[in-house]
Amino acid sequence: MFGAFTPGLILIVVAVLLPFVPKATRSWVFLAAPILALLHISGFTPGMTTSWTLATFELTPVRVDPLANVFGWIFALVTLIGGIYAIHLKDVGQQSSALLYAGSALGAVYAGDLFTLIFFWEIMAFASAYLVWARRTDESYASAMRYLFVHIFGGSLLLGGILWQISETGSLAFDTFEPGWPAWLILGGFAVNAAVVPFHAWIADAYPRGTITGSVFLSAFTTKTAVYTMARGFPGWEILIWAGLLMALYGVTYAILSNDIRRVLAYHIVSQVGFMVTGIGIGTELALNGATSHAYTHILYKGLLFMATGALIYATGRSKMTELGGLFRQTPAIFWFYMVAALSISSAPFFSGFISKPMTISGAEYASTPTVVLLLHLASVGTFLSVGLKLPWFTWFGSKPDTPVTVKPIPWNMYAAMGIGAGLNIVLGVWPAPLYGILPYEVTFDPYELKGLKKGFQILLFTGLAFFLIVDRLKPKPKIQLDTDWVYRISKDAAWRFLVVPVQRVFAWGERASWGAASTLARLGIDPVSVARTGRPGPQSDDHRSASTELRVPMTLMVVISAATIVGILVVVWLRG
Repeated sequence: MFGAFTPGLILIVVAVLLPFVPKATRSWVFLAAPILALLHISGFTPGMTTSWTLATFELTPVRVDPLANVFGWIFALVTLIGGIYAIHLKDVGQQSSALLYAGSALGAVYAGDLFTLIFFWEIMAFASAYLVWARRTDESYASAMRYLFVHIFGGSLLLGGILWQISETGSLAFDTFEPGWPAWLILGGFAVNAAVVPFHAWIADAYPRGTITGSVFLSAFTTKTAVYTMARGFPGWEILIWAGLLMALYGVTYAILSNDIRRVLAYHIVSQVGFMVTGIGIGTELALNGATSHAYTHILYKGLLFMATGALIYATGRSKMTELGGLFRQTPAIFWFYMVAALSISSAPFFSGFISKPMTISGAEYASTPTVVLLLHLASVGTFLSVGLKLPWFTWFGSKPDTPVTVKPIPWNMYAAMGIGAGLNIVLGVWPAPLYGILPYEVTFDPYELKGLKKGFQILLFTGLAFFLIVDRLKPKPKIQLDTDWVYRISKDAAWRFLVVPVQRVFAWGERASWGAASTLARLGIDPVSVARTGRPGPQSDDHRSASTELRVPMTLMVVISAATIVGILVVVWLRG
């Protein structure tokens, strides 16, 4: 619509201008940005590119193809829905950071070269960290710092791989990578953002501590941008199959054990992204379509899950299942919105997840990997058990806590955003054609074949039966969960002592030395003649002051003589003229 430039630029420009917009209209200006981005993407045609030259390198800031467009559409759409959810918000820092975050994710998706990719990649890290910090609690500040350090580490791996890639190939092109050390470093950078185990704990650490509105955006962009880059650069790498399976099972296990409702959802990001990573590792057209479509639907239902749980936290001020319970009569609308998303993530027929997750599993079946199929089905059971049954049961129907829960009203715009999200998850589940029409490859998969329907209902039915048989054992407990972040938390004191303190001491010594030298030069410059006469810099004593005074009379005389000489010369020249 506006030419071949990245739609993320629209969001970034509005993010920069937003602080200058009157507070009363700021939320509505926010919404204009994703609407313009959606209009811009609607004018894209596959094959469009923009090329620049930087020194001897060819840059492609914009590359439009079906894979990029799938992520571009859903990123802009979820930004719009998230903006509606946050209309009541008056914090310009959060508003600008959310737009900057979404805009940089769009910039990374449409990047056709590695320089443009890492440029937006790093903006994404800092903008998203602010959405954690903006809750302004001690816990959120600490989580935001850990989040930032983890992503700086991932960005360093990515940058190192890019520089090595340039040295070997002389190219910045962002296409499928050939195996080698540069590619492994780049994959490592992508893996950190994708929350591949063991680089995953930042999600469960940061997302539950982010702001209520910020966590909706956090759930959408970082991990899915990484999924896109893996699909672009590493399709068919077998190691991703096993990395994805580990994520799917590890995430769902920790979700079942968690007590905080947003931590449950955070671990399920790890699990669901594991399905996508597995599909990318399989690398067939069907599996890649499955991974891409699952990323699309995941953003929709995960956003709705975070909106519903965020609304509950807004209304009650509590986020742990042990502190909630018996809330159905007070918050029925929030419950039903939540259940639409829960059934979607559980791949229930006629909901959005059913048109994408089974496609990935079908890709594993056609690739003749029965172990992969079995483990993915097992992860699906755990998903319904934790998100679809345990969390809503103990939150809305379980026994009430000892301390009564006070429920306050939530803003109308939260209901509106949840309604839009729920509607899209249902419409897409019943009518998948719009999504299937924009996938990278032709879709031959039909989710509503009798075999698929039968399998879907069987998983839900038997999981539900198992839940009610073991419900007492699944009762949440107020306990601390240890994860891989324990390693760098427990070692922080030693790391600070051996890595930071020596550097800090060197800089402190340099600062003292420079200040000392500057002080000495300043004293020398006070009265250099007195130094020559007394051997001491500056007015430090009465003797020194008297010596300085003694020198001032002859100095004044010399100035008078010099001025008289100049005047005399001028007079002589004038008389001769």
